[in-house]
Amino acid sequence: MVAKEMTAKDTDKTDISALVAPEDLPFTVPGRYFHELEDGRLHCDLCPRACVLREGDRGFCFVRQNLAGQMYLTSYGRSTGFCIDPIEKKPLNHFLPGTSILSFGTAGCNLGCRFCQNWDISKSREIERLSEKAGPEDIALAAQRLGCKSVAFTYNDPVIWLEYAVETAKACHELGLKAVAVTAGYITEEARPEFYSVMDAANVDLKAFTEHFYDKLCFAHIEPVLNTLKWLKHESNVWFEITNLVIPEENDSEEEVKRMCDWILENLGDDVPLHFTAFHPDFKLMHRPPTPAKTLQRAYAQAKALGLRYVYTGNVDDVKHQSTYCHNCNELLIERNWYELGKYKIKDGKCMKCKAVVNGVFENTKGNWGRRRLPLSFG
Repeated sequence: MVAKEMTAKDTDKTDISALVAPEDLPFTVPGRYFHELEDGRLHCDLCPRACVLREGDRGFCFVRQNLAGQMYLTSYGRSTGFCIDPIEKKPLNHFLPGTSILSFGTAGCNLGCRFCQNWDISKSREIERLSEKAGPEDIALAAQRLGCKSVAFTYNDPVIWLEYAVETAKACHELGLKAVAVTAGYITEEARPEFYSVMDAANVDLKAFTEHFYDKLCFAHIEPVLNTLKWLKHESNVWFEITNLVIPEENDSEEEVKRMCDWILENLGDDVPLHFTAFHPDFKLMHRPPTPAKTLQRAYAQAKALGLRYVYTGNVDDVKHQSTYCHNCNELLIERNWYELGKYKIKDGKCMKCKAVVNGVFENTKGNWGRRRLPLSFG
């Protein structure tokens, strides 16, 4: 079937004022990455879900919609809320440690994780719940005024609001701020370069290491995520770290942890930080128990023994396994108690004891934001 490529420029010609409620018009903007099929339906090329939309239909993510034969993003400038966090909460342990980051997200998601811990946001189909409204420049200025080093696109996956995230990242760069994506990495080969071209850092959520898990519990596929990770390592300058939420009886076996670590070593190398984080029962997976700390520590030990340099546990009280050590001399470089930093022994990106390079983006002094969480309002 012949497909007609459509661009954002094409969509500018369409008047949708009669199709959208007046109060929603400012937040409905032309979307990119789609093409028109011969029967008039639109094929979304933004994520591997590849939704096909008739007139008026919304994609699985709910925020991309076919209006008058054009694709639109319906949540531009609308957020589920803003908060200043420690950057370690993203989690990013090797990117400007101890600094504050302005975090925000919108609604909807392109995955359907049954264990989603932000399900009230990511599964929301009530756009009017998004009471916070702020444009890219507003967000960047607020972050600068409040002393943040960076802005995070998080809570739900920023891939589905690419246009809003990209413009906000550009506004941040104009003020000398960094842009951070917290994402599942579920994006197409076509859209990937634009999205990550404006990101300075990313945390990619590698949900598990089996197609069965992705299919059964995420309604997605693992291969596009692995492709994103390889692309980030070999085709971009984005600093990225990986998070694996360990769920009892679902993805916590020693065999699966080994296969995942082996793949990381072979395809990404030994210097990509890996975070094993604890699950707590939520959404549609209430029957699974919380992850024991000993399960995370076993995974940590496995990963380290296999050769990964930087491994962490998360969502548990575990100073030893949340701290950063020199891969060469094992010196304690960054001491962490949850999001509070203690000792800090990195200078010019190197271990102060043996001078080995520590992979990441570091300043010579740690930030002092601590574990505070400060909600913001743009109202």
